[in-house]
Amino acid sequence: MSEADTAGLGYEQARDQLVEVVKELEAGGLSLEQSLELWEKGEQLAKVCERHLEGARERIEAALASVETDDDTE
Repeated sequence: MSEADTAGLGYEQARDQLVEVVKELEAGGLSLEQSLELWEKGEQLAKVCERHLEGARERIEAALASVETDDDTE
């Protein structure tokens, strides 16, 4: 799975797919090549989740800063 394949995923979609990847890896019974492919897919999905979470964190920080600024002007 390439970055282009995961770029349009929402947080929930990426998270759910990542959970499935982890389950498959934990179940075992895969060849080394299959395991590596799943690991790489998981890494891409984790990056998507991180980007979404960072975006949410920035929005929260901006909202808090706005509230603090409003409080300072009153």
